[in-house]
Amino acid sequence: MQTIFKEKTYKNFINNEWVDSPSQETIKSINPANKEEAVGYVQSSTKQDLDRAVEAAHQAKKSWRKIGQAARGQFLYKVANILEENLEDIAETMTREMGKTLPEAKGETARGVAILRYYAAEGMRKDGDVIPSSDKDALMFTKRTPLGVVGVITPWNFPVAIPIWKLAPALVYGNTIVLKPATEGAVTAAKVVECFGKAGLPEGVFNFITGSGSVIGQALVDHPLLNAITFTGSDNVGKNVAKSAAARGIKFQLEMGGKNPVIVANDANLDLTVEAVINGGLRSSGQKCTASSRVIVHEAIYDEFKTKLINEVSKITVGNGLSAGTWMGPCASESQFNTVKEYIEKGKEEGATLVYGGEVLTGEEYANGYYIKPAIFEEVKSEMIIAQEEIFGPVIALIKATSLQEAIEIANDTKFGLSASIFTTNISNLLEFVEEIEAGLVRINAESAGVELQAPFGGMKGSSSGSREQGEAAKEFFTAIKTVFIKGS
Repeated sequence: MQTIFKEKTYKNFINNEWVDSPSQETIKSINPANKEEAVGYVQSSTKQDLDRAVEAAHQAKKSWRKIGQAARGQFLYKVANILEENLEDIAETMTREMGKTLPEAKGETARGVAILRYYAAEGMRKDGDVIPSSDKDALMFTKRTPLGVVGVITPWNFPVAIPIWKLAPALVYGNTIVLKPATEGAVTAAKVVECFGKAGLPEGVFNFITGSGSVIGQALVDHPLLNAITFTGSDNVGKNVAKSAAARGIKFQLEMGGKNPVIVANDANLDLTVEAVINGGLRSSGQKCTASSRVIVHEAIYDEFKTKLINEVSKITVGNGLSAGTWMGPCASESQFNTVKEYIEKGKEEGATLVYGGEVLTGEEYANGYYIKPAIFEEVKSEMIIAQEEIFGPVIALIKATSLQEAIEIANDTKFGLSASIFTTNISNLLEFVEEIEAGLVRINAESAGVELQAPFGGMKGSSSGSREQGEAAKEFFTAIKTVFIKGS
């Protein structure tokens, strides 16, 4: 039996209270599978709301730091347990809000639980090192110290996992938080915030505010009491965040997407490769920063690979993510839907050949949703827009290469460098790929999308500011090193 939902208005969470914005305006969140259905409403906040949130975090930062890393870890364990108890509800909300299939949404929420527990355990791990001193009568060591108030700006495509992989390390390492999620995923984010609220964190440690990026996001980056900003989102917005943060001299961390290549060598296992390309390129309707968008195939096996790929893509069921048997849901919003359509038209105009799909799906099942059939282009040249710009949709561009060396050159011919993969059974091929590819995440005989929570995640070139998220690497961003020298009197 399908759950009957009641539309709800979610407030801002400031200083451990759920509060309305004085603007008295709200933003409606639409179900992309049925645009006539509202998932809920969030606050259209003002700079006044933001000032309250940042001030609350500023007032709480000293006491939060002083309770110690172990105690902070215990709070994260509590949040993890509460999130796990609410997994079904949060996952279903995610599917309704941004279109991801229910199994994917459950998997993402479970990943959020795992991330919280991973960083909760950081509460009992070391926060520094002892260093030999040239003075035999002295003790010298380092310790990690929190940055202070950290702004967290997150996208809509992973409304549970991305906020949590930023929030959890920031909190356990002693920072206080102001979270601003993308409005398209803000209802799901609010449900995650409810879990933090129920865990009983001290007042002001965790604050949540919704609203437009141009108003709230920019004001957060520019706020004089902010000590650091971590951002995941579009390339253009990320560059503006970097400029603002650099001008103020605060620490910033950016993850800005990719144009991720998959190289298919002439000795690849094609069945394995086709499955991985489809999963990596089309799961979540291609709305992943690590999605496989360019598939560079050796000319010797190109035709066979293309035939197998089209055959398997034709089996994909597109529909409402809550429906059993749906493999791919709609685009997450009208804006993203229109963007994908525009890129498909650009591909045609540039001279690429659309060999499969790309049309808007119609009929009763699709009438009120943002549905596009997965698209496959061939005869794509590296300089084409569809081979250079991030589409963030279910579009795969096939590019033919005469050698591994040419394939790597094509793969590197982009401003992005987030993830990349190769399919080969030749160890020399994979070693050359690992050495030459310009990407922060390199995968062999596996899809380009995805990363394990205990491993560093981030890109090269225009994909990232260079610092890494997740795993132990998160400590490098969310803390500063203090060197201590002690000598007896």
